[in-house]
Amino acid sequence: MRQIALSLSLAGLAFVMTAIWGGPLLRILRHYKIGKIIRVEEPGHHGVKMGTPTMGGVLFILPVLLLSGLLNAVALLGVTTSGVGRSVLVPMLVMVGFAALGAVDDWEGIRGKRKGDGMRARTKFLFQVILALVTAYVLKYMMDVPEMYFPGFFFEIKLGWLYVPIAAFIIVAESNAVNFTDGLDGLAGLIAATAIASYGGIALIQEQVYVARFCFILVGALFGFLWFNVHPAELFMGDTGSLSLGAVLAVIALLTGQWPMLLIIGIIPLSEMLSVVIQIVYFKWTKGKRFFKMAPIHLHFELLGWSETQVVQRFWLIGLMAALIGIGLSQV
Repeated sequence: MRQIALSLSLAGLAFVMTAIWGGPLLRILRHYKIGKIIRVEEPGHHGVKMGTPTMGGVLFILPVLLLSGLLNAVALLGVTTSGVGRSVLVPMLVMVGFAALGAVDDWEGIRGKRKGDGMRARTKFLFQVILALVTAYVLKYMMDVPEMYFPGFFFEIKLGWLYVPIAAFIIVAESNAVNFTDGLDGLAGLIAATAIASYGGIALIQEQVYVARFCFILVGALFGFLWFNVHPAELFMGDTGSLSLGAVLAVIALLTGQWPMLLIIGIIPLSEMLSVVIQIVYFKWTKGKRFFKMAPIHLHFELLGWSETQVVQRFWLIGLMAALIGIGLSQV
């Protein structure tokens, strides 16, 4: 009970810290004209979002790093021999690495030579794979995390050397999945916060208190970000936020060993990513026909006549129910 209270208190503190410095960050981004560029093919009403400050992922990333760093300073500095306290170092470093990659992509899209497009997809994917492989190797051979738990099996399932490529795939896939989800005001933030809170609860049940604290700090910071990101959004997270959020969600799932539950807890990002894959494959297969009106799938529902807030609220409700089911199944 004490650990639950502390975790929730840290979430509240992270929320306050993030909300307080949101105003100054907005002024900085507006001053330097770091604004969103809307694609021509997006639904027409998205045009009003043109110029809205982006790269807002730093709004929740910095408080998370500060609070987590201070909370685990003794373990991180090596004063104690506890490897448990240092377990938060992996998601912290992953957050920084993928945020840096996303920031370069955002900057290229705003001010770089590929204005409006960002980094080349192959280049970005290559860096994601490298970061993911390094992280997977660390998790397997340096952190000795539980490799996999599966509903109905009351023991850890060992994967051997297959763990590294599987873990790397999960990190890259989830990073891109959350990136695809980020397209409507508040959508990616709400879905990610719900999924991360779910894994925070799983970590508490498994007595991984350091991982749980990190999760709830991140959830609190995301709520602070959503203060500025819900409709009508004053700030977008950009790839700076979405790439790092997806990667961190995957790493948290891997730290708990309950990563198969991402198929349920992360049902919305999974659906968003699959819709893009289906659209591309179907387009090439039929030589120009579309399976969805537009991909990712949240844009398809907008073009069907749903309002932006309806899409966000209904997707979030699905994500919330899936998260509850995922938590339940993780304990079977």
